[in-house]
Amino acid sequence: MSNDSNVIAAAKRLREASISGQVCAPIRELIGSADLGKAYAVQEINSRLRVEEGARPVGSKIGLTSPAVQHQLGVNQPDFGLLWNDTEVVNGGEISVRKILQPRAEAEVAFVLAKDLTAKRLTSVDIISAIDYALASIEIVGSRIKDWDIQITDTIADNASASHWVVGHRPAKLSALDLINCKMRMTKNDEVVSQGYGKNCLGSPINATLWLARQMVSIGKPLRAGDLILSGALGPMVSVKAGDRFSATIEGLGEVSVRFGE
Repeated sequence: MSNDSNVIAAAKRLREASISGQVCAPIRELIGSADLGKAYAVQEINSRLRVEEGARPVGSKIGLTSPAVQHQLGVNQPDFGLLWNDTEVVNGGEISVRKILQPRAEAEVAFVLAKDLTAKRLTSVDIISAIDYALASIEIVGSRIKDWDIQITDTIADNASASHWVVGHRPAKLSALDLINCKMRMTKNDEVVSQGYGKNCLGSPINATLWLARQMVSIGKPLRAGDLILSGALGPMVSVKAGDRFSATIEGLGEVSVRFGE
């Protein structure tokens, strides 16, 4: 665990925001806007504390893969964070907006791995061979940083702005999918609010997953069989308020939905 006082202070700031439900000032005030290593060190501190408290990581999310989302947040590269067993919302279920700071929703392709990805210099073929099946998903993102005033180090430190996740119930093998041209359509209260294609995620969700797998090998935490991977948004993320119902369909993967209560 890092002994850098600014990294420790940044982790504490984010943790206190989560506990109090009150947003905080940007983390870049403490660790700068360019040092990704320090940002991931902040994320690591709070992840270890989550494990000590009994939470179990179930996979990873890739953030900032859509040009539309990168444009929204003013960044130009992906990032990653952890998914947790206690942040799942069941498909068609409901979550209170009070559990999420500044919630937004985005639709993406999720993968479940059948094999570990431990090799150096992983290839796209390694990724395709390791995936057991794909699912439609809605990621519910949230930011502990006031007004989503974030740069790359802010969102990385904040576990890639991860909050909760929902997966659909129609698993599909990759051979049945066109991951580049599959269309995504997400509605809020029956109004279309986000659309895109698989290629909007770094050219393909496979490309995004390859990026993540290589990153995880490089830091000594390779992806493992059974891991859930949220591969990245296929279109713009959308703000959420109490009473909203979101539904997303991805060609070949069916529908996934979630409601937001008070």
